[in-house]
Amino acid sequence: MRTTVSFFPNPIAGALDGADRLPTPKVLARRARQRRQMLGVIGVSYVIDAAILLLYAYAGTVAVAIGPAFGICGLGSVACFVALSEAGVNDRFKDHYFIVQQSIASLAIMLAFSYLVPEAGFLFLCTLFVVFSFSALRSTPRQTAMTFAAMAFGLAALFLLTDKPISMPHGTYLERFATMLVFVLTIGRCMFLGIFASSLRESLYKRGLQLKEAYKRIEELAELDELTGSFNRRCIMRMLDDEIARAHRTKTPFSVALIDLDWFKRVNDAYGHPTGDEVLRTFAITVFANIRNIDRLGRYGGEEFLLILPDTPHDVAARILDRQREIVADLDWSAFAAGMRVTISAGVATLAANEAPDALLARADSALYAAKARGRNRIASA
Repeated sequence: MRTTVSFFPNPIAGALDGADRLPTPKVLARRARQRRQMLGVIGVSYVIDAAILLLYAYAGTVAVAIGPAFGICGLGSVACFVALSEAGVNDRFKDHYFIVQQSIASLAIMLAFSYLVPEAGFLFLCTLFVVFSFSALRSTPRQTAMTFAAMAFGLAALFLLTDKPISMPHGTYLERFATMLVFVLTIGRCMFLGIFASSLRESLYKRGLQLKEAYKRIEELAELDELTGSFNRRCIMRMLDDEIARAHRTKTPFSVALIDLDWFKRVNDAYGHPTGDEVLRTFAITVFANIRNIDRLGRYGGEEFLLILPDTPHDVAARILDRQREIVADLDWSAFAAGMRVTISAGVATLAANEAPDALLARADSALYAAKARGRNRIASA
């Protein structure tokens, strides 16, 4: 499967290049490499058909010069597109593979030889299946419509405006062998393209899963405070609004607590901001380890945190916060710096009937200031 993919330009990679962005040298180099691979496969296909024409020539079906002439025309077309690619002309256009141009060039060659060599005309018509299966892998709907229209008009001109008897040679054993090869190799090339298309679908599916995971991770990061891992202010405030609305609707108790690390500025000044960051992170981890699954902790600002306590009456909320205060005070903060001690103060408020979020937070904030005024390392109730 991987070998198949390497022979063709990857539409996924091409789409990620971005039509509106200026391609980087790395992108341009990758595009050029993919075009060389694609044109190389097309060249090999012309060589295969030219070799079969030589078999027909050996059987006396067509002139000896037909095989080399077909090969020269086909490889000459490929050489022209290689020259354009290497000169960087393709990169000036949105379709840097020149899908329509290559399809029409191949169509013209096949129809011309079908007209000139009708004795083996079915070979060229069979090759059209390969040409358009190949172009369909990278074509847009508009390009597909254009190439289909060109093919329809070309075949109409060949079959309706001429009386050439398009033949399938099978009179002699060698002709039958060569005709068998035409079918086998045409079907084989189409199956080869089918395998590639299947690999692309699998790649697209995997890319879709990766994008879903990436978007999920982005959403998580957008909701979390980078330093502490708690919810950021925007997210915790949205959760607060949702929980208050639910509490009003279900008539269940609901409490919040504003928590502040005592004298945190002194920690930063005395031990440095990196140590202060570790203190904040350790505090958040400690709270996470000691709250219920339904509770939510968010960084309200600086060293201040908001703890949401659904289905929690005031007395239970006060006990939860006092337990948190004891746990934080009992931690061995000297692991960060000798003599360090960290405590917290908190203001607890319970939702009143028809109370708005701002009013609830204002009461919790007043209770927090009361806890600080009483000497810190304590819990105050609104």
